[in-house]
Order: sequence, then C-alpha cells, then structure tokens
Amino acid sequence: MLELSKHPFLKYILFGNLYFSEGLIYALASVIIVLYFTEKDISISTTALVGGIVSSPWVLKFILGPTVDFFGRYGRKIFIIIGGAIGAISILMVAFVDPISSMILFTLLLFIGHAGVILLDVSADAWAIQTTKTNERGKVNAAMSTGIFFGIAFGGILLAFIATYFGFEMVFITTAILISLSIFLPLYVKEDRIEIKKGTVKPLLIKEFKKRNTQIVIFLLFVLGLNFGMLRFIIPEYMTNVLLLDKIQTGSLTSIYYILIIIGALLGGFLADKWGRKKISYITLAGLLISLALLVFADTWEKLGIIYGIIGFMTGASSYSAIAALMMDITNPKVGAAQYSIMASIGNLGMIGISMISGSLIIILGYNKFFLYAALTVGLTLLILYFIKETHKKESY
Repeated sequence: MLELSKHPFLKYILFGNLYFSEGLIYALASVIIVLYFTEKDISISTTALVGGIVSSPWVLKFILGPTVDFFGRYGRKIFIIIGGAIGAISILMVAFVDPISSMILFTLLLFIGHAGVILLDVSADAWAIQTTKTNERGKVNAAMSTGIFFGIAFGGILLAFIATYFGFEMVFITTAILISLSIFLPLYVKEDRIEIKKGTVKPLLIKEFKKRNTQIVIFLLFVLGLNFGMLRFIIPEYMTNVLLLDKIQTGSLTSIYYILIIIGALLGGFLADKWGRKKISYITLAGLLISLALLVFADTWEKLGIIYGIIGFMTGASSYSAIAALMMDITNPKVGAAQYSIMASIGNLGMIGISMISGSLIIILGYNKFFLYAALTVGLTLLILYFIKETHKKESY
C-alpha cells in the first residue's frame, strides 16, 4: 500500500484523480445536456431546469458529509469507492433512456449519478483536510481544481466529439467507464483513520458554525455560487443559439474556459500559500468583475473566447484555490466531511438555485443585463471579503 506520508506528491495525484470524475459528470450537466436537448429541440428553460435538478446533489453535501463523519470509524476511502461505483452505474443506465419519452427517468438516473459522485467528493474533501498542512492547502486545492476542470475540459472536447460522430448514448457509456477508472488509485493508498468519538460530531459542528468568521465565509460562498450558476448554462446556450456554433466549437470554447480555470487555480494556489488567501482573492475577484462586464461586447466567437478565458482564469485563481484554501483553514479536521460539506452545500445552493431559473432570467432580462447582473454579484463578494478574518493554523493534523 502507498503511504501519503512517504510520498508527499502522491496526495496531489490522488485528489486530482478523484476530482477528475467530478469534472466529467459536471461536463454532462453543463455542456452535453445543453447540446443533447438542443438537438432534440427541447427549450432552454426546460434544459436549465433539468440541469439544475440533476446537479442538486451538490446542495445535498450537508447530508452526505455528516453521514461520512458519523461512520468515520470506517474511514473515508470506503465512501469514495461506493460513491464512484454508484455514479458510474447510474450514468451507464442513462445511455439507454430517451429524454423525450422518459424525461423523469432520464433526470432521476442523472440525479443518482451525481449523488454518487458527490459522496465521493465529500469523502475526498475530508481526507484532504485530514492529511494536508496549512501551507499545502492552496496547492492541494489547485490539484483538486485541476482534476475537476481538466475533467470538464477533457469532457467538453472528447464527449462533444463522441456525440457528433457516435451519438449521445456512447457519451454516457464513455463517462461511466472513466468514472469507474478513477476509483482504482485509492484502493492502493493507505488510509490513516482519524478517531471521532461517538456523540461529538454535533457539538463540534455547532461550535464551529457559531463563529462569526465562519458565518461570513458561508455568505461569501453563497454569493460566489450565484455568480457561477448564472453563467453555467447560459454561456453554452449563447454559443449555440446566438453565435450559432456547432457541437465541437461549443465544446472547444467551453474547454478553453476550464483549462484557464486550471491555470488560474495552479497559480492562485501557489500564491495563496505564499502571500495569503485574501490578498490573492481581492486581485482576482476584481479581475473577474471586469471581465464579466465585458461579456456585453462578446458578439463574435473570437471575443467570447478571449473574455470567457479570462473569466475562467480569474475564477480558478479566486474561488478554486485561494477561497477554497480559506475554507479548509477554518474547518475542524475532526468534523471535516460535515463542516466542509455544509459550507460547500450553501455555496452550491446559490449556484444550483440560480442556474435552474437562468433560462427564464435570460428571457426576462436579455443577455446584456444578465451579464451585468452577474458582474454585480462579484462586486458584492469583494465587499463581503473585507469582513473575513484570515487565519493560518501552524499545526498539522
């Protein structure tokens, strides 16, 4: 068995690999479903609603996280394996369901697939918090972000290609196979289980969530979730129905966005460990605000590609490295799965909730006003960030 303590770089590979499976299933909900439903002439409002429903397990982290902690005596790894298996099997079954004739079953299977991968996610988060030191957390979040967004970028290109030449059924089969492969590495990594005394999870959680700093961070996460959710379905839809790009062009531009999130996360994670979480967050969130406002000028695929890429870079450097490291800093490792997942659930609630109605908002507001409102949400996060106390715990767990 491989030991993380003897192979320090292994943790970056391990957690990046696990998050890769999350990226694949996210690509299904954010890109492939848009392309699939567009081909079947299903409206954008229905597409956004279904995409939001199947992604709602991201909000259910607050249930799955405490469950993983409650059964902490069994470790985190077993839940990673179970979650990955559930995700792979459910997505495989989606391949044999037609959304037009069986929309409810199609949506339910995708929902279960997401739920399985989210179980994997909360278990991986807890394992990462438990095994990383403070001065590693920016970098480990960068590795995790690299995994998830490489999965999205890779999925955006590969799955769009498969959809074009082999059909959408093969897309779901391929995704199921890749998710199942991602859970093999944890089988060969030794896990040092953390002792969690019975009856201590709830009191510890109450203590942590009474802290003012934790409450402000949660509010920040919710507002950031609103911003990410507003663009989630609308940008691929804008490419398809306004700029009239084909499947591969849409998948490629979306992949560029996620590749630049990876680059931003890598740089942001390194700088967050070196210079602090808030300093990097201020700089990158200001850049994100400006680039979002510039979307009103994205009337060609070239302009959209440049602006969308900058948005991706700034998002990666802020949300997926510096702010994610800040979340880890304020998380108690003894209730790591529960506390971190509850905080993430609230952020995801903002993302999923706004994404479900984003199609309707576009109809009401139009694209330009919609993009400007997205920029305003980032302005609010800059204000909230001012009130957050940055903590650096020197001890390791």
